Amino acid sequence: MNTPAQWSVSPTDQRLWALAWPLMLTNLTVPLLGLVDTAVLGHLERPEYLGAVAIGANLFTILFWTFGFMRMGTTGLAAQAYGRQDGFGQIALLARSVILAVVIGLLLIGFHQPLIDFGLALMNPSEDVARLAGDYAAIRIWSAPAVLCQYTLVGWLIGTQNPRGPMLMLIAANGLNIVLDVTFVTGLGWNSQGVALATVLAEYSAAGVGFWLVLRRLPTEVRFNHALLGSLSDYLRLLNVNRYIMVRTVTLLLVLAFFTAQGARQGDIVLAANAVLITFLLVISNGLDGFANAAEALVGEAVGQKNRHQFKMVCRSATRWSLWGAGLFTLLFVLAGETLIHLLTSIEDVRIVAHAYLPWLWTLPLAAVWGFLLDGIFIGATRTRDMQNSMLASAVLVFLPVWWLTTAWGNHGLWFSLIFLMLARAASMGWLFFKHTRRGTWFA
Repeated sequence: MNTPAQWSVSPTDQRLWALAWPLMLTNLTVPLLGLVDTAVLGHLERPEYLGAVAIGANLFTILFWTFGFMRMGTTGLAAQAYGRQDGFGQIALLARSVILAVVIGLLLIGFHQPLIDFGLALMNPSEDVARLAGDYAAIRIWSAPAVLCQYTLVGWLIGTQNPRGPMLMLIAANGLNIVLDVTFVTGLGWNSQGVALATVLAEYSAAGVGFWLVLRRLPTEVRFNHALLGSLSDYLRLLNVNRYIMVRTVTLLLVLAFFTAQGARQGDIVLAANAVLITFLLVISNGLDGFANAAEALVGEAVGQKNRHQFKMVCRSATRWSLWGAGLFTLLFVLAGETLIHLLTSIEDVRIVAHAYLPWLWTLPLAAVWGFLLDGIFIGATRTRDMQNSMLASAVLVFLPVWWLTTAWGNHGLWFSLIFLMLARAASMGWLFFKHTRRGTWFA
């Protein structure tokens, strides 16, 4: 019996999966560094050390991911140069992006004190935790150039269709971080400062592996010369593409911060329950982003080649597999949501409240998948201004009004607003997708 055509695995499906599975594995293991830090410090005699690292790590997550455009913008541009078989363009983009990453990283080091003081003031920890978190941050900030270079290297490797590179970088970082955590904290008794130093060294090791992988993939026909460094206009073009992604990312981070703050206003138990459920959102996004990341590379290649047929096939394949992934996540949370909540917390009051809001999580994968998928397509096509405008409109014109109208619903209204944010992004970016497709402006 022949397999129906609609269920057959096409060459595009095979290419998508070849890119997606290492990226999915990489994304899903991203929280491992934080889990290792928590496990080591969680067995010390003072809880302040664990609190200091939790606050410090959260602060750096926000600070560094503000510059996540270094990864996303590089992917789209590298994929298009790869599609054009433009060896000079690939190397020039890498050189300029690395220079930009190093400059921004050094600026963060130079101006870190007011940024850290501001962040700690917003989080308002106890005096002991604030002091320890400040010590942690003073060490951790030195990883800024390495982290931003990693973003650039990962973006370039994805764009040039080497998805196993980021996985190897993460393995190097996690492996060294585990060894150094145990050595510095358990062996030498350096506590939260030891965790910070271990993380800094692990980040530089990952960046070193990334540079080694990239040097092995550089087009050999291009000779290194001054032209690769480019002019001011070349860097302005990079910033022009990336600034829209930065605004989009900051807007999303502010929405999630607002969500957390509003949950905190309803009490510590609601705050903790929301934190448990938001953890599942991070799992969803990291898992489904594997397909989106693969779409970035293949869409960028199609745009670089001006290959309309490939563009259409990639979009169809990425949509099909993303929906399958979202459906499986939904099934997982319906069947095993309560079990997963019990694995994450042993506090009975938090479990009870999290169970009450679990049905919102059932709707989240299918509501959010469209935004993740379309982000990948728009990044590959470097339509980053559309991404920015969609996020701003969804946050200001949908999320905030819906939250305000449903404040009487309490935490249910907050989750309802988050679902509507996801749907608004899907609708607005979907409309822009069909507009570009109808007008043929993806290749303009």
